[in-house]
Parts: sequence; C-alpha cells; structure tokens
Amino acid sequence: MAARSAPNCHLRLEWVYGYRGHQCRNNLYYTAAKEIVYFVAGVGVVYSPREHRQKFYRGHSDDIISLALHPERVLVATGQVGKEPYICVWDSYTVQTISVLKDVHTHGIACLAFDLDGQRLVSVGLDSKNAVCVWDWKRGKMLSMAPGHTDRIFDISWDLYQPNKLVSCGVKHIKFWSLCGNALTPKRGVFGKTGDLQTILCLACARDELTYSGALNGDIYVWKGINLIRTIQGAHTAGIFSMNACEEGFATGGRDGCIRLWDLTFKPITVIDLRETDQGYKGLSVRSVCWRGDHILVGTQDSEIFEIVVHERNKPFLIMQGHCEGELWALAIHPTKPLAVTGSDDRSVRDMTEVVHIKDRKEAIHELKYSPDGTYLAVGCNDSSVDIYGVAQRYKKLGECVGSLSFITHLDWSSDSRYLQTNDGNGKRLFYRMPGGKEVTNKEEIKGVHWASWTCVSGLEVNGIWPKYSDINDINSVDGNYIGQVLVTADDYGIIKLFRYPCLRKGAKFKKYIGHSAHVTNVRWSHDYQWVISIGGADHSVFQWKFIPERKLKDALHIAPQESLADSNSDESDSDLSDVPELDSEIEQETQLTYRRQVYKEDLPQLKEQYKEKQKSGTSKRRERAPGNSIRLHFVHGYRGYDCRSNLFYTQTGEIVYHVAAVGVIYNRQQNTQRFYLGHDDDILCLAIHPLKDYVATGQVGRDPSIHVWDTETIKPLSVLKGCHQYGVCAVDFSADGKRLASVGIDDSHTIVLWDWKKGEKLSIARGSKDKIFVVKMNPYVPDKLITAGIKHVKFWRRAGGGLIGRKGYVGTLGKNDTMMCAVYGWTEEMAFSGTSTGDVCIWRDVFLVKTVKAHDGPVFSMHALEKGFVTGGKDGVVALWDDSFERCLKTYAIKRAALAPGSKGLLLEDNPSIRAISLGHGHILIGTKNGEILEVDKSGPITLLVQGHMEGEVWGLATHPYLPICATVSDDKTLRIWDLSPSHCMLAVRKLKKGGRCCCFSPDGKALAVGLNDGSFLMANADTLEDLVSFHHRKDIISDIRFSPGSGKYLAVASHDSFIDIYNVMSSKRVGICKGATSYITHVDWDIRGKLLQVNTGAKEQLFFEAPRGKKQTIPSVEVEKICWASWTSVLGLCCEGIWPVIGEVTDITASCLTSDKMILATGDDLGFVKLFRYPAKGKFGKFKRYMAHSTHVTNVRWTYDDSMLVTLGGADMSLMVWTNEIEGYREKRPCDSEESDTDSEEDGGYDSDVTRENEISYTIRALSTNIRPMFGVKPHLQQKEPSVDERQGVVRGSRPPVSRAPPRPEKLQTNNVGKKKRQIEDLVLELVFGYRGRDCRNNVHYLNDGDDIIYHTASVGILHNVATGTQSFYQEHNDDILCLTVNQHPKFINIVATGQVGDLADMSATAPSIHIWDAVNKQTLSILRCYHSKGVCSVSFSATGKLLLSVGLDPEHTITIWRWQEGTKIASRAGHNQRIFVAEFRPDSDSQFVSVGVKHVKFWTLAGRALLSKKGLLSTVEDARMQTMLAVAFGANNLTFTGAVSGDVCVWRDHILCRIVARAHNGPVFAMYTTLRDGLVVTGGKERPSKEGGAVKLWDQELRRCRAFRLETGQITDCVRSVCRGKGKILVGTRNAEIIEVGEKNAACNILVNGHVDGPIWGLVTHPSRDFFLSAAEDGTVRLWDIADKKMLNKVNLGHAARTVCYSPEGDMVAIGMKNGEFIILLVSSLKIWGKKRDRRCAIHDIRFSPDSRFLAVGSSENSVDFYDLTLGPTLNRISYCRDIPSFVIQMDFSADSRYLQVSTGCYKRHVYEVPSGKPVLDQAAMDRITWATWTSILGDEVMGIWSRHTEKANVNCACVSHSGISLVTGDDFGMVKLFDFPCPEKFAKHKRFLGHSPHVTNIRFTSGDRHVVSAGGDDCSLFVWKCVHMPH
Repeated sequence: MAARSAPNCHLRLEWVYGYRGHQCRNNLYYTAAKEIVYFVAGVGVVYSPREHRQKFYRGHSDDIISLALHPERVLVATGQVGKEPYICVWDSYTVQTISVLKDVHTHGIACLAFDLDGQRLVSVGLDSKNAVCVWDWKRGKMLSMAPGHTDRIFDISWDLYQPNKLVSCGVKHIKFWSLCGNALTPKRGVFGKTGDLQTILCLACARDELTYSGALNGDIYVWKGINLIRTIQGAHTAGIFSMNACEEGFATGGRDGCIRLWDLTFKPITVIDLRETDQGYKGLSVRSVCWRGDHILVGTQDSEIFEIVVHERNKPFLIMQGHCEGELWALAIHPTKPLAVTGSDDRSVRDMTEVVHIKDRKEAIHELKYSPDGTYLAVGCNDSSVDIYGVAQRYKKLGECVGSLSFITHLDWSSDSRYLQTNDGNGKRLFYRMPGGKEVTNKEEIKGVHWASWTCVSGLEVNGIWPKYSDINDINSVDGNYIGQVLVTADDYGIIKLFRYPCLRKGAKFKKYIGHSAHVTNVRWSHDYQWVISIGGADHSVFQWKFIPERKLKDALHIAPQESLADSNSDESDSDLSDVPELDSEIEQETQLTYRRQVYKEDLPQLKEQYKEKQKSGTSKRRERAPGNSIRLHFVHGYRGYDCRSNLFYTQTGEIVYHVAAVGVIYNRQQNTQRFYLGHDDDILCLAIHPLKDYVATGQVGRDPSIHVWDTETIKPLSVLKGCHQYGVCAVDFSADGKRLASVGIDDSHTIVLWDWKKGEKLSIARGSKDKIFVVKMNPYVPDKLITAGIKHVKFWRRAGGGLIGRKGYVGTLGKNDTMMCAVYGWTEEMAFSGTSTGDVCIWRDVFLVKTVKAHDGPVFSMHALEKGFVTGGKDGVVALWDDSFERCLKTYAIKRAALAPGSKGLLLEDNPSIRAISLGHGHILIGTKNGEILEVDKSGPITLLVQGHMEGEVWGLATHPYLPICATVSDDKTLRIWDLSPSHCMLAVRKLKKGGRCCCFSPDGKALAVGLNDGSFLMANADTLEDLVSFHHRKDIISDIRFSPGSGKYLAVASHDSFIDIYNVMSSKRVGICKGATSYITHVDWDIRGKLLQVNTGAKEQLFFEAPRGKKQTIPSVEVEKICWASWTSVLGLCCEGIWPVIGEVTDITASCLTSDKMILATGDDLGFVKLFRYPAKGKFGKFKRYMAHSTHVTNVRWTYDDSMLVTLGGADMSLMVWTNEIEGYREKRPCDSEESDTDSEEDGGYDSDVTRENEISYTIRALSTNIRPMFGVKPHLQQKEPSVDERQGVVRGSRPPVSRAPPRPEKLQTNNVGKKKRQIEDLVLELVFGYRGRDCRNNVHYLNDGDDIIYHTASVGILHNVATGTQSFYQEHNDDILCLTVNQHPKFINIVATGQVGDLADMSATAPSIHIWDAVNKQTLSILRCYHSKGVCSVSFSATGKLLLSVGLDPEHTITIWRWQEGTKIASRAGHNQRIFVAEFRPDSDSQFVSVGVKHVKFWTLAGRALLSKKGLLSTVEDARMQTMLAVAFGANNLTFTGAVSGDVCVWRDHILCRIVARAHNGPVFAMYTTLRDGLVVTGGKERPSKEGGAVKLWDQELRRCRAFRLETGQITDCVRSVCRGKGKILVGTRNAEIIEVGEKNAACNILVNGHVDGPIWGLVTHPSRDFFLSAAEDGTVRLWDIADKKMLNKVNLGHAARTVCYSPEGDMVAIGMKNGEFIILLVSSLKIWGKKRDRRCAIHDIRFSPDSRFLAVGSSENSVDFYDLTLGPTLNRISYCRDIPSFVIQMDFSADSRYLQVSTGCYKRHVYEVPSGKPVLDQAAMDRITWATWTSILGDEVMGIWSRHTEKANVNCACVSHSGISLVTGDDFGMVKLFDFPCPEKFAKHKRFLGHSPHVTNIRFTSGDRHVVSAGGDDCSLFVWKCVHMPH
C-alpha cells in the first residue's frame, strides 16, 4: 500500500553548477541589485556574489536559449526551445513570472530585446522563416510579426535613439526594420564596396543613425542608415560573439578570448586577453560580455563565468564553471565528504586524479562501481559484459559476467561483496556470484541478499517507478535512500521524481521536480543523505537539491512560503485512483458525458459545398419557393440541470435567466412569459451573469465553440468570443468590475482563457488540468486572480501577461485531494471556499487548506456568497444558509412536495431533488434541480415551481390533443406528462411508468392516451387521470410509433423495432392483424382518412403500405400516393417530401415531420437540431425552406396542434419541449425575423454585364512575379558568349569614341541642344505628373479633399492628390505594388486621412504580402501599414463613423472581411465573407459596428460584436418575385435604410436586413457606384448607360430614393460607364471606366473634365516632340493622344478605330506616323490632323516606325520579321522601295544613324542587327558597325547597353530604353514596372543604377523630352503615362 501515496518528504533546489555558454550569446547581465542573471538548462539563475546565494526561476518547460534584460534592470525576459516555445518575463528579485508570451513561435526563441522604455519586446524564432515578432509584453499581446530572413538571425536590437526602428543581423546579412501599424518592413544593409558581405554576429545601436556590428572575421562594421560607412579592421582576431553598450561606451568579446573596451565613438580604450591571465587556457572563447562601471562579466564557450575588475584585469575571478559540449553522464559521490565528481563527453573528468589506465574493451564504458569492502571494481560496458578487477592486485582482471544480450546500464553490489546485480538495455535483471562472474539462476539464493546500494531500474522493489504503460528505456537512473525510505529517479523528460521505497506496484505515486531540460542522465544521494545531486545530459548542468524529510516539512512551510512554488511544479501522479473515495454516481455520469459531435454546425457550409459539387447535375428542376408562414418560439419547457451548475440567476428587473438546449431564456414569473436569446447554434453548457445583473455570458458546444455576451433587456449580442477553445465551453465567470470574463474549455487539457470581453480580446490562456474542470471563479478583489475546481483539482491562478500561473491547493495532512464541485471567494482576497464531492466545504487561505466543514450528504453542487454569509445546495436536496465563516448553519430548507405553493406551474416528481444551482435576490432563493425544475423558495418556507422539463434521458414521444391546446410527452426518464399549451404553460399531470417510452397518441375523441414503452409493451391510459385502461406486451423491442385510426378510433396500430406493426381492435382489446414485410425497424406510421390503409416508413428508408385491419402488404405507385387522402402525414419519405432532404443528406437524418391540417405546410425536425418549414407537397430535390435553430442536437418529434396555431417540438438529448406559434403570411407584424432563409443559394444567375464579369474574373499579379509582356525567345544578352571585337583584338579601348552624336542635319538645331552648355549628367528623376486613373476595375476611388480644392485618386501604385484649379499633382509612393482601392476618412478628427489597399502575394506577412496603407494626403506621411491576411489583394476599404476602425475585404477565395483598429495596427475581427467575389463593403455612416457587404449574388448585413463578426443575409421573401442579383454598390439612409445597386440597374431598398422595395431601373445598366452625402443625406448613383435626353449616367436622389435628377456626362462616348461618384459643395465628382475624372456642377449640370487617360493598355507608342514639351502616346484603345507637360493636360486625341502600336514625329515635328496593330500605318499632318497618306503592306502588328533624320525615308518594322522602307519624297502614294531581309524574329525597336545611311534593329531573339538604308543589306563587319554614329538610341540590345540587363530577368525582360539627347544618360523600363537610370554607355554587366517605382508591371516605352528636361514613361497594365522631371548634376 506504501506505493499508493506519494512520499511526504520533498526536495528543494539549492544550487546549480553550470552556465550555458555553447550556442548562446549575450546571456549574462548585472541586475539593478548588483546580482548576476544568467541561465542553464531550463532554469533562470540569479546569483548574488555578496551572499554567495542562488535564486531560481523555473517557469520554463525546456532549455532556455535567449535572455534580455529590461532597461530598468530588474525584469528579465527568457525564451526557450520546444515545439511550442514561450517567452517568460520575470522579476529577478522575487523570481516570479510577470508575463508569459506564447502561441506564436515554433522550434525556439533565438533572440530577445527590450525597447528603450521597456514597453515592447522583440523576439526572433528558430523556425524556417526566422520570424521576428514584436510584443506588448505586459498584455501578452503580439503587435506585429514578419518573416525575418531565410537564414539564422543571431542578434536583434531596438534602435534606442529612434522610435519604431530595429536592427537584426545574422548569416550573411544585416537588416534595418521599421515598425508602422502592424507591419515590420525590412531594408537590407548595403555592404557596397566598403566591406565584404559576411555573417554579422552581434550589434549595438548608437545615436545619429549609427549602428556598430561585430562580424565573423573579427572586424567591426559601422553603419549609417542602411549603408556601411567604415570598418574597424582586426578589432578581434576571430569572430566577435558579443557586444554590450553601456553609459561609458561599448565592450566586445570574441572567439580569440579577448575583451575590448571602446569609448562612445568606438575609439579603443583597452584590451583584456583572458587567455593570458592566470585562469586562462588555450582555446578560451568569449560568448557574452557585460560592462557596468568598473566590473566586467564574461561568459565563455566552456561554461565558465568570470568577473573582471578593470584595474586588476589580469586576475579575473571565476564565479561559475560547468561542462561544455557533449553529453554529461558520469557522476560519483565521495563516500564521506560532501564532494561530487562528474565526467562527460567533453573528455574532461572534473575533480579526479588518474591512478591507472586500462583499455580492455572497444565500446563505451557505461557503469563502474567498487565493491563495498573495496576489494573489487566492476566495469559495465556497451558490449554486454561486466569485467571484475581486483583492486589490490593493481587492477588485474579476475572475472567476467556474460549473461546479458544488450548493453549494461546499471550495477549494484551486495553488502557482503559476494553478489552483483546488473540491468541491461533490454530491461533484464541478472545476478552473478563474485568474483568469478558465474550467473545465479536460483531465485531462492538471491532472496535474502541485502544490497549495499540500489541504482538498478528494474527489479521487484522498484516496480512502482515505471508508469503503467511505458517503454523500457526512459528512466536513466535511480538511487535508493534506505534510511528515509525514499527513492529518487531521473528520466528522459527532464523530471526528477521522489517515490517511497520499496515501491512494488507499477504506477506508484510520486512528487516531481522540473529544472533539467532534456534527459537527466544520472542522480545520486550524497553520503549523508542530505542532498540529491542530479546531472543533465544535453544541458551539461549539475543540480544540487536539499532533501527535506517529513518531520521538517511543517516547519519548512512556515519558514519559506515561496517554497510552495517549487511544489506547484510537483504534480502528484494520477496513475492509481484507489486512495480517492468512490466517485458519486451523478458526478461519474457527468464526467462520462461527451460533447463531441460527428458534425459540428461550423462544418455545414463546407459539407454543403462538397455535396453540391457532387450533385451539380441533378438539380435542374426549378425548386419550390419557401412557405409564406413562419413560426416563432413562444415557450420552452425545460432547464438544463443534469450536467450544468450555477446557471440560473435573477436579472436587474427581477426576471429569471437560465438556459436549455441552444436557447438562453429570460422568464418573467409575473406574466409567465419567456423571451429568448437565439444566437447560439448548439448546446449551451454554462451561463454567468454580470455583476450589474444586466448582461449574461453563455458558452456553447462546437468545434470552435463561442461564448456570447448578451443584454437581457434587448436580447442583442454585445460580444462573441471564439478561437481559443475546442469542443465546448463548460464554465464562465465575470470579474467583479464586469470588464473581464474567464472561461474553461472541455478540450483534453481544459484550457482556461481570460478575456477582455468588450474588445473580444484574449488576454491570457493556460492549460487547466487533464481532468474535467467544473467551475472557474474570478477573485472579486484582485482581477488578475482566479480559482478553478474540478475532478481531484483545485488550483489558484494569477495572470502573467499572455499566460496564467497556477498553483495547486496544498492539502497537507488535513485531507485528501478531493473532487471539487463548486467554489467561491470569501470576504478577503486570500479566503476561498470550495464544495467537495463528499459533502464537505473546504476553507482555503491563499493556497493552503485551513479546515473542512461537513455541509451536505453527497456532493455540494452549488454555493453562493451573500453579503453576510453563504448559501449551499447539494445532492441531498437541502439548501443551507451559513454565517460568514461557515462556523454554523443558520437555516436549512428541504425541497419537499408538501411545501409546494398553490401557484406552482407544475408538480415535483420526487422529494429532495439534487440541487445544481442556487441564486438569491428579490427576497427569494432561486433553485435549479437536476430533474430540470426551477423552484423559488420564499425565505419563510413555501416553494413555488416555475419551470420544468423532462429529466435525464432522451425524449421522443409526443402527441397533441384532438381538440384541446394540450399535448402529451413520454420519455426515457420513465414519465408520461401532460402539458398545457395555453397561456398558463404548465405541466398538468405526470405519471411514472415502469419503463421509458418512445411514442404516444391521443384517441380521436381525446379520452384515451396510448403509450408505447421501450420493453415492447404498450398501455392505454385515461387521458384525464392517466390511470391504466389496458396494457399488452407482445413484442421484445422498443415500440417506436403508435396510432389510433381516424374517425371513431376503432383500431390501434402499434409499430415496433422488431419490424412489425400490430393492429389491435380497441373495442375488443384483441390483436386483429400483423403487418409483415419491412426489412428494418419501423419509424413512422400514418392512417388514411378512411382508416383502411397504413403508410409506413422504416429505418432502411423504405416506404410501405399495408391494408388494415389484416395487415396485407400493398404496392401503390407513387403517383397514386398523392391522390390518397391521409388522415395525418408524419412520413419523411416519398415523392411528396423529396424536397425536405438537405444537400448533406448523407450526414444528417430527418427524424420527424408533420403536416398542417390544411395540408399546406410541412414541418420537419432533423438531427442537427433544425426545425424547418416547407411548402407541401415538397417535390423536387432540395426544396426551399425557412429554418429555425433552438434545439441543440436532434429534434426527435414535431406536431402541429389541432388548429395549426402552434407547433410543438421535442429535443431528444436536450430534454426540452418547445412551443412555437404559427404566424400566417400577411398577418405577421414587421419585426426582425428569427428565421434564416433557405440556405442554398439561388441557382438563377445574378444578372450579366461584361464590365462586371471582367472585374470579377480579373487576376491580379504582383510585380515580383510578373513575366515578359513580349513573347521573346533565345539567350538573354547578359548570358550570351560574345566574340571580341576588332578594336579589342587590336587593343583599342572601347568607349573612347562617342557612340551617339546627336548630329541632326541643321546646325542651329545642334546649337539649341548642346552648344554652350557643358553636358550634365542626370542624377535623379522626380515624379511630376501622371496621366491616368484606374477606373476600369476599381470603384469608389475618387474623392474630394480640402473642401473640393483637391481630389484624390490612384493609378498603378501611386496615390495622387490633384489640385483642381492648377492641375498640379503630388504623390504618395510608399506602396510597392498596384493600389486597388482607396477611401477617405470622413471624421473631422482625422482630416485628410486616406486608406489605400494593394495587390499582394501570399498572406505570409512578408514585404510582398497584401497591405493597407493609411496616410496623410497633405504631407504624405504614412501613419500605419496593415499587413493583412487577404491573399492576392485588398479590394475594398472603408472607415467607420468615428474614423478609428477600418474595414477591409480581400480577394482571397473566402473573400475575408477584416476590421482593424488602424492606429494601433491591431486586427479586431476577421471572417470569411462569401464564397464569391465581394465588390464593396462599407460601414454605416453613423456606426462603428454595423456594415454591409455586396457582391456576386450577395448582400450581407454585418455586426461587429467584440471580436466576432455576425452576419445576416438579406431577406428577399417580403417583396413579390424578388430574386437575389449581383449587387455592385451600397449607400445608406436614415432609420436603418440601406440601398444597394444591382447589375440590372435596379436599386434595392432594405430596412434592417429585409428588402422593403425595389427602385426599378434606376439606371439602364449596372449601378456601379453610390455615395451617401453625410451633411444632407442625399444619395448619388452612377451607372452604365447611353446618354439620352432624360437619362444620364449620374443621378442625384433624395434621402429615400424616391425622386432624382439626372446628369449627362458630355464625354462624347457612346455609353458612359461611371465607376466612382463623390459629392462636394454643389459639385459631383465622377470617375469613369474610360479613365476620365469629371466634375459636374449641380446647378447648371456643366461638365469639366479634370483628368484624362488611356482607356485600355498597354500604351505601346510614345514619342516626344523634337523641340517642344509635348508628347504623343498611342495605345490599344485605338486612340493617339497629344499631351502638354507645361499645361498638365491632354490637348487632343484622334480615334483611329483600331489599336495603335507605335507613333513617331518627323524631324521637323510637322508630320506624325502611326503604326497599327492590324499592319496598317498612317501619316498625319500635325497642323490640320488630316491624313497625308496610309498604307497596309503587312497583316501583323507594326512594332516601330521611324523617319530618317534627313526626312527622306520612313522605316516600318513589324512582327512579320521585316522592316519596310518607303521614300517620302515620292509623295503620299507610299510605295515600298525595299525591305530588310533575314531578320530572325519580330522587330522591337529601330534607330537611324545620324547620316540616315544605316538602321539598327533589335529583335525578339535578343539579337541586334544593322542594315544599310535604303538597300536593306545587313552590315556584318563589327568594326564598321562600331564606327556608325546614331541619331537616336532606343535599343535594349547591343554591347553599349549590356549593363541594363539585371540578374533577375529569368522570366521578365527589359522592354524599352532611351538615351538622353546629351548622350550620357540612359533610362530603361522593364516588366517589373521599374524605371531605371544608367550612365551611357554601360558595357559592364549588371551596371549600377537608380530605380524608380510607380508603374504597375510592364513599362512599355520610355523617352526623353527635348532638352532632356523630362522623361516620359508609358505603362502596360496601368494604361498610365508618368512624367518625371530630370534633376541634373550641378556644374
């Protein structure tokens, strides 16, 4: 029996030898108290050199590998390794946890750093992405996270001189981070030419943006900003592992064993070489330094800690040493002195002198021991043998033991040195006779042997140390203490356990101690048994524990209260429960309940989608509409008491709140009415009430179960909390201030979560206990403390950041660890009381049990604290009132039938029912019982029964009376009950049965009631008195349905689970027929109206027919079944109800149905808890329905009352009877519907429009993944092998001849260009103008700012602020990819604040992830960046009414909707929006919690409750023939009106979420944009329509959308398509699909076009005027447009009717040539815009067209691999004079030479060719080519421009280039959307350049304007033209 309980003595950690120097750095510091803090294994150590004392922090569960000190130097943060590693912030003075940060990193936490004021902590993980994470550590909350680097990060630090900046370094990189919003954005350090790219090991930040870093080669690198500015060479001779900054300067330590001190500017002060000091040795390597004043702390690779005083630097003081690399296994204790010896794989044995060296064995030696008399030495080895040596004979080998088949693990000698016992790796235990080594097999011989020591892990005496089911090898070491009868063991899990000795039974009890991280390899008692020494394998540490025997324990408790912390980690083992008293039957039942579901409600949408895919083909038939009637929950009979407790309360107004099934019930006892909270979708398991008694929290079952906090007055949800529990929530409690909520889950570890429920934030989380927790209680005095109680468990918790620290209640000698059923706090924060399963009340002070008081017979289920005293209730059915210290019981009330008051709403089934909930208030005691009754006890004694339901067991039987509003139920709880459904709502009668029953039925005259029982018998009772009339017992199995024939009720059909139906004659009481032929059990039976035919359903889904009374089987064709008139319909099979089976019919079953007497409406119940109404007959698959959620699991039965006014439903396992009122169509008052409409979406399409479809199907690519826009092939220029040119062969230096001389024919032209000016290099480009607006696939993205002076919009990746009066523009250029949406904050506090969302890749929080920028439109400051979880991109953003919240919608497949608190960068809530595209989501202008989303066949009305998003689909059924269309836009009106614009041109008007009318054809085409004016409520709509006399594409409406005024846009287009509208003062701003932005005056309807752009791209053609600041562009949209840079506007446009590809000015600028996509080219005269000539000699696109500099020739290059020459002097006939032959691929660009004699052509196979003009002969001589002077250079190929090709062009190309007129600068455009500036020529590969971002992917063309004043670039995807101002170098 000894092994049944744990030993009473215990161990206390006293000293740890060791310091972790290997693989860790910067982990050793001075605290403010001048103590030294470091770590070893899993323990944080605080060492006080003055007192030579250690304190230990033991909150980690595995090796600590990182440490950071708070700037105030008291708090320490440590990070550990492990699968789910966490960070602890703890106090170095008290060694208590302050905060736990978890659930983010995996693998381990490599580095930590606090910021300057210590509020934030940054951590780096060891996962594959080396995630960097920033925490608000006090709240335990993650602020931001980003992937750190692809390789290891070694150090990270906050820049202490600049806010929100960090630096990290590691393998071959250093990164400079900035934190904005929730986005951490890195910039890589540029090593440049100053230093080599190499691994940086440590860093420190200084002022003026300086960063100092230590590199692997021993240099120190100095950074300014992100650039390396200098290196300090040879600071150390090898890697610099540690750098520490203090007030005086910096200290560095390296692998060379040196410490260097530097001043604040990094000038050297002194060097200390530790290898040269007296403690030094070769190979000493420094891993950590800390410099404070004149003391320096040093930690080394070999786990020593030195302290150096600066002026005696050659005498370092050794503070600590330990083992280093390799595992540590050997340990021996000196026989008489307190000394210990250890040996490890680092080949060093500390404290030992070698006597003799023998090597007999090849394998490792595992164990060696001297015999007790000192004559022999036994050596155990890995090759399975033990050698015996004689000590006196100079260690001669005397014998050998060879019985083992595996390696030897342990040896023990007997006291007389005559026997040896061994253990081997197989777990075998063998005995040998000494010294010869003969094996002893006779068990008798061994029995009497007394062993000198016991270190073997197998053997009878130590059976108990093994858990019951364990692998042999996980216990590494044992040592017995015979005197104290204690055994200590060490195992592979880092745990040291204390057992009683001997312990014979497996799975004995123990105390356990944690500290070591991985395996504890050895453990030994000291010679006098005062200490235990344990050594860790991988953690190289030696722990010394003080043994505290039993007699001293009591003193120890009083001496050292902090010792109880050590005990908190020593869980008792729970392997054998035999010492715990028998569990009470009720509690046992409850612990066996499972709340797991096969199908969770959350899974339904996915399941539905899966099944829909399978059944795509079948559902072509048009489905029946949903019925017009609806039902509404009216009254619920039942209360959940059988497995819940303390779930019944008075509200503020004196109503009673409780729960049953999935319904929260508020019961008004004066009026006997109920109101319901129906927000849950599965069983509610717990309920708590707010201290002010107005709000209630309820927790439910679910895969991701939610907790709802709701208001008992309005019954609206205030907050929904989810995401932290699994399977269900079994206990909740509010804090005393009502701000926090604690909850406990029913997952395997019974997780405890602390919430800030209003914000919906999880504050802290912890694992509770392996066994069930019944209750959680928050401390009323300290909001950070709480208690949990449950099976063998009471724990006291306190919050620490994101975690909770729990301590077990300490029972001591007062009692046993009992199961606790309830708990409350007393009148101080220290006092607590708990009720046990044995009927005691335990009184606790802090964590100690003070005393116990016997309170009840059987468990104490409920207790409640009053102002003065307590009230308790137990299984014994007694309520007891106590004084305030449980000294005496003041009064008891027994719940007896005799005491029931006359006003009771029912009857008590038994005396003294088990009490599960008690609550006081309003002068009464409210009691909930296990039997489902709610009673109110008056203080003077009378008891009133208020509510009751069935007891435990499923309820199936239900019958409604033929002409009275009553019904009967029968249940597995063996009762038959009659309920009144009229306003009195009570149970009228009850009768106990000998067995449970599953069915019942009233006779047609209502006098008799037949009941079928579960043992195969049935009885008929008098319906009034419930007395037996007659009973039969013919069957063995359950009677499943029982029915009287209609009319006189002559026959009774009785169906059973044996697959028979017996027919009885009621008058003669005889069985007259048996229906046979069913293959499975019978489920439903119905009679026809004549009483001649039975319709039967079976469990095998058969529908059978039998003739009564004989029972002959009939076959009736399905067509005929409909024609038969049935007396009742409860069948679920057949054609008439095909439609009631849902899409997911395979996982759910329809259990019951019932048809109204007018045969219009069929009600069904299924096993997911839904009650549904269908139109009858429900033909065709998947009929539409209305569905209602109130029951939790299966609905077992449904019945209409005789007059169809009510529907009664039964919930099987929830034991509730629900009464619903039937509301007929038309009579229903307009109140919000409880119902959820039919769940399958309509099959009809939502309407079609090409623009909508295009927007829906567009796929956005991010820049980084863009591929080439031209289909080029071949080897890229920078990868081609090139032959040396003639010059190179002759040694002439390239580039000595200018390749470009701009030598146009006329001398004065030359003059204007470059004469008299020195050529000046261009050093920078600044964006000055953008012509373009993204209207084609974005909406609501043009807004007024500054009272209409400015407008803001976007194109490509720039946000543009455009001044209406002057046309000047300024830009926001922080986005790194295309902007898709834009919105302006309307709140006056946030003036000019803009949010823009962009395209992105995966949602991995890296720099390419989609993000939202919030910025100030005037000064372009970024205020916040939100990296989001919307993969692909963000398509809609909207600010809330207060401006503090931001709503975003993603393009990911779920179309996620997220709400942000943008200033902090925190995500509040997120949820999948819809399975199809959402176009817009907008907040209501007056709300911070309500918003509406619209999209493809979708309108949803959302509410933000805490952290949860609750949605309602728009309800259409109220308007005739309305169908769900694709909705494109949304606007709002007063009184909860919402307007949505549809693809058909209609506008729908919604009140709440119900459609109230339709404004038909508000526009002729889709309504793309709507805008609500805040100041006057007028609504602007914009659509797609043809301009006509009365209609216009923009309309201004009144507040209700009754009247409107139309405006025409005078754009000259055939159809106007408006994409964005906004209204300012008297003006409407319109953005169109054609990239125009137009301002319309409200008074005069005058249109002013502010912005023009190309409609469709790419814009391939671009040319600048030879002398003026004009340029032309030609694009796919068939227009050529002329732009004026100075006036910032479009001057003219020509519609060509075909897509244009290229355009060119003649040298004088008087003619323009245009090349078309269809192979035609046109020449226009500039002055008149008349066509001078046109020609089509080719069928494919013309790619480039050029005038020769002498204006004589025109060259036309096409994609037919040809260049044609035309002679312009011959006039406009344009006959081809010749063409160039043998061009290998399509032509890209062409350039003439200055003398018009040559043409260079670049082609699609990356080759450049030169041809003679006009003959078209190729020039092949390289030397000749090199001598040509070109007039222009636009080629991307050629040696002169080799440098423009970058390394990253595997998939993408450089598309265009242009050399400046001065001939010394070059700009290029590429497929990544970058414009780059190079020097010309650039023949070296990968030349240096500057990059300019702004375009979307693909820059198609680029040109310098005359005089090199500007660069113009043309965009492919973005259809925009960017004008960049050139900044020239100063002279």
